[in-house]
Amino acid sequence: MSENQDLKYAKTHEWVRREGENEAVIGISDYAQNSLGDITFVELPAVGDRLSKGDSFGVVESVKAASDLYAPVSGEVLAVNEELEDAPEKVNEAATGDGWMLKVRLDDAAELNDLLDESAYQAANQ
Repeated sequence: MSENQDLKYAKTHEWVRREGENEAVIGISDYAQNSLGDITFVELPAVGDRLSKGDSFGVVESVKAASDLYAPVSGEVLAVNEELEDAPEKVNEAATGDGWMLKVRLDDAAELNDLLDESAYQAANQ
């Protein structure tokens, strides 16, 4: 997974990729989507909603289970991946690419320092 060196990970399996000074993209990790199996539904917040680090912001449902999504950072939702409404399988196909979930304006970019880098995340999930 060396292509994901620019991602930071929460222990709850969400990833964050910083874009610019105070914006970031959020999704779930390949590990999470593999564990869930075929994803059949994704529930995401609305544009303008506020995320608080550690709080649930949505749900991913698969053929195996439903799992809450937890905010790895705090901020305002700027965009949601509306394609996931009709094509939730994009999360399985490219969890760290076209399967992204949210774009947010960060309240505090320093929160990114609390997240795991790629190697630490992989080590925690072996």
